[in-house]
Amino acid sequence: MQTGFHWLDTLVVLAYFFGITGYGIWLTRRVKNSDGYFRGSRKFNKWIMMAQGFGAGTHAENFVAQTGASFQMGFASIWYQWKNMVITPFYWLIAPWYRRSERTTVGEIVEDRYGKSMGIFYSVFAILFFIFAQGAMLKGAGKVISVATSNMISPDGVIIGMTIAFIIYSFFGGLVSSAYATFIQSLMIIVLSIMLIPMGLGEVGGFAGMRATLPDNFFNLFSAETGIGAFTILMLALNGVVGITAQPHMVSMCATGATERAGRIGQTYGSFVKRAVTIGWALTGLIVAALVIQKGQNLDDPEMAFGFATKTLLFPGLLGLMVASILAANMSSASNFMVNTGALFTQNFYKGLINENPTDKQLLWVGRISSLLLTLLGVVFAFYVKSVLHAFLFIETIAAFMGIMIFGGILWKRANRWGAIAGVGSAYILYYILNYLNTGALEIVYKWEPAPFGWAMLAGFSMLILVSLLTKREDPVRIDKFFDNMIRLSDEDRKVNGQKPLAAKLGHDLLLLDLPSWFTAERWKGFAKRYREDWTGFLLAWLFVGFLLLLAWIVLQF
Repeated sequence: MQTGFHWLDTLVVLAYFFGITGYGIWLTRRVKNSDGYFRGSRKFNKWIMMAQGFGAGTHAENFVAQTGASFQMGFASIWYQWKNMVITPFYWLIAPWYRRSERTTVGEIVEDRYGKSMGIFYSVFAILFFIFAQGAMLKGAGKVISVATSNMISPDGVIIGMTIAFIIYSFFGGLVSSAYATFIQSLMIIVLSIMLIPMGLGEVGGFAGMRATLPDNFFNLFSAETGIGAFTILMLALNGVVGITAQPHMVSMCATGATERAGRIGQTYGSFVKRAVTIGWALTGLIVAALVIQKGQNLDDPEMAFGFATKTLLFPGLLGLMVASILAANMSSASNFMVNTGALFTQNFYKGLINENPTDKQLLWVGRISSLLLTLLGVVFAFYVKSVLHAFLFIETIAAFMGIMIFGGILWKRANRWGAIAGVGSAYILYYILNYLNTGALEIVYKWEPAPFGWAMLAGFSMLILVSLLTKREDPVRIDKFFDNMIRLSDEDRKVNGQKPLAAKLGHDLLLLDLPSWFTAERWKGFAKRYREDWTGFLLAWLFVGFLLLLAWIVLQF
């Protein structure tokens, strides 16, 4: 057991910090204009896109929350993180929406679909989403690093230090620096996810020692005893598939690749990498649970489990590598969020309301300055967060409610702004009413429960449909233009005389587009060829779901 933060650990952390920051700054030379800053000029290859899909979607609160949850409830708690497992194949179908929109932010997509006022409404939510998300990420890393360094650094000190770290290169390098640095950081996150397992198993007597120490239900892949039964998994999956469409960094995740396929691969298989390493986080939680019992110790806060394992199991040098990897997990996400926050403010507020004809240089600097100032609000929220797991699920839930209008607006051409407002508003209101009735307390962040969430989503989609049918249609010219983009392939090398070709002719038509039209004969013509890219990729992704479930089951058989 390491009693403190060794000088070798400090050296490793400093090497990482100066190395990744220097690399990020070096990459700033590639940023020539605002499009390069906000979207990387849409030139990233599939590997960089996968790194973004994995790195930007993986941050400190993920492994802190998952290790703490499995420490407390057993392996079945993996479904708090794996809620998106069963809907990851849908990412393959959803990813092209964002590239075909030809927009920089999701706020602009909402404006194209529902009008300017709705674009502003969404952008307010999106900025708040980033503030909450960055707060949860920073708090998660603060908890782990504070414990891992034997409280040499306070959680608040870690929050402040990391904020300074990712701001340095993100401010100047934008998405280019963020994306390429994330590729390096993603490799470090994978190391982080498996580093503790072999040492921990040796300490507790292997799987046999764990099984002799822990209750049998701790080794179940599904367990109603922990409150994570079929209904909970279903609600978590619904949370994921609807919520992902409204997450404001989806343009950078899906639309910045050199091709549509690069975006599909990045979002889908980058996410699968996260699902795989989650097995390591859950297993680490079981190891810590056995270790604490065997040593006769106690953890007051389950979310200290990962930090406890780090401090207990790692020797000098490896502890520093672990801390550096935790920093990597946060910096990869926070830098991406920082750039997207600036893009939202610049494109939807500055350009839309303050200066309608800005120069590109003005857009670039407004993006940099606004991203910096809004990121600092995330630091303030980090000081408020108590439970990282509850904060994480809260962020996902508010995105799911906002996703009612985005998901519904793509799947149903008749949806209008009044239905969207009614759907989102009723979901939020009912969610808070039900939680207040259950707890008797009015909170910003409630513990996530499947029943209030399920009723809120049912009310939201019902109101979207009902109110849209009872009110005036959207401007048909704008709607036709929006959906015309959705049926055309956006790859630059496929354009003819500068015009985007119809995706159906090239096998790239979208299955999840205006679902009511599936009741017409036209949508079924030439199905296999017309939707080739969608259905083949979708089926292949399901094979990966099966493989990961099998892998988790095999791990639990030892």
